[in-house]
Amino acid sequence: MLTDTSGRSFDFASVTRGKLTYLYFGYTHCPDACPTTMADLATAYDRQPASVRRQVDVVFVTVDPRRDTGPVLRRWLDHFGRSFIGLRGTQKAIETAEQAAGVPLAPPEKVKGKNYSVAHSTYLLPYSPDGRAHVAYVQGFHSSDYAHDLPKLLRYSGRSER
Repeated sequence: MLTDTSGRSFDFASVTRGKLTYLYFGYTHCPDACPTTMADLATAYDRQPASVRRQVDVVFVTVDPRRDTGPVLRRWLDHFGRSFIGLRGTQKAIETAEQAAGVPLAPPEKVKGKNYSVAHSTYLLPYSPDGRAHVAYVQGFHSSDYAHDLPKLLRYSGRSER
């Protein structure tokens, strides 16, 4: 089970049902991919009208629960978007969530002391309102790509479109 930054359990399927939800697995001490991806996604999100933003969730799951406590994760996410959702859990729970999302698991890192690196995927998965990830973004996409695709991804509502 994963919990949000306040320690409350988080049921991904029920909380995000009917929304466009961007899911990313990363960590707050990441020197490159995580802050870049979150900043680009925040820029694309902020370019949308409020009516569209209400239909979008951004969920960031830490792969470094040892350092990324709830408060640490919340402070870091607030730099990008106060509505962004931060999740954490045991290493096993995080790996289970990654597997359920189809994200390749990174090899485990050897942890020594306070400073260590963490390997992780750079997949950003946008789950459309129909509950499916119709595309997977990898490192190298930019805010203009996300902004361009966002309205299109919202159209996948689960209703047949004829």
